Amino acid sequence: MKKICLILICMVISAFSLSSCGNSDNEAQSVANVVSTVTISCAGDCTLASDESFSDNTFEDVLKNNKNDYSYFFKNVRHIFEDDDITIVNFEGTLSNNGERQDKEYAFRGKPDYVNILKKGSVEAVTLANNHSEDYGPESLKDTKKTLYDSDIKYALNTETAHFNIRGAKVGIIGLYQLDGSAGEVLPSAMSKIENDDLKIVQVHWGEEKSDTPSDEQVSLAHRAIDMGADLVIGHHPHVLQGIEKYKGKYICYSLGNFCFGGNPNPSDTDTMIFRQTFTFREGMAAKDDYYSIIPCSISSSRTSNNYQPTPLEGEERNRVEQKISERSKKVGDGNLDLKFE
Repeated sequence: MKKICLILICMVISAFSLSSCGNSDNEAQSVANVVSTVTISCAGDCTLASDESFSDNTFEDVLKNNKNDYSYFFKNVRHIFEDDDITIVNFEGTLSNNGERQDKEYAFRGKPDYVNILKKGSVEAVTLANNHSEDYGPESLKDTKKTLYDSDIKYALNTETAHFNIRGAKVGIIGLYQLDGSAGEVLPSAMSKIENDDLKIVQVHWGEEKSDTPSDEQVSLAHRAIDMGADLVIGHHPHVLQGIEKYKGKYICYSLGNFCFGGNPNPSDTDTMIFRQTFTFREGMAAKDDYYSIIPCSISSSRTSNNYQPTPLEGEERNRVEQKISERSKKVGDGNLDLKFE
């Protein structure tokens, strides 16, 4: 919020200066038309549970070892998420005491109280459009939605869209599922649900696990979403970082990787990132300002195990992940995007 307040203060000062100095009416009107700024932070897969087959270093073990302190998990990134208007993550799992485990390799069910992990981490919105939202059947998804709603965390799932009003700027969020090929069919209907919003964000669950390069299908769907009005496209599912593309002035993050991820007690790739963008609105339209940054992180604050505590990186590790993101971004679009890291 500090950055937003600073931007708004500067706008007020600029408006006063233009008026006092007798500049043209057009210049003064241009400043007066600044309605608001909205800062969005996006992070990857959050699974607040471990599969029942896991025996060591489970999500539940770590929670218990930290005295059931729900603030533990997002402790090292909370200052980032508190300093924005909306934080969005891919919630991959369920929050329920009901339902039966589905016949699949991995299934995740956290206690409904685990929603407080998101609350204490300053997460305001999630997408449920993924392959784990019904791990314990339709009843578990229904419970998850109710738990999120009761905790004032908005969710997006196909044509169930999330909406915010930030200082007069309306924000709409879509969550789409492409692993079954349905996202393209759902996209028009979902976009119609947010057509009156000033800022349109599309999140998509797509791609191939462990692939560091987006498929042609991902690229085509992302471009189509922007052609239909999306201002930002965020992807997940591959569990690793993929590149960032700028298409028609709008950003596409093809995969943010894992984040607070109980789905694997010891993943081989612990690199992740937070993508953060501030949008300025003039007369209800997002201006062509380019205020964004990438924050390289690890899914764990420990180098020897996954302790489910995502942490911004520093020093050589930060440089390494910056280089990884840059190299993977060269594989998409024109490959000439000059990335901005925070």
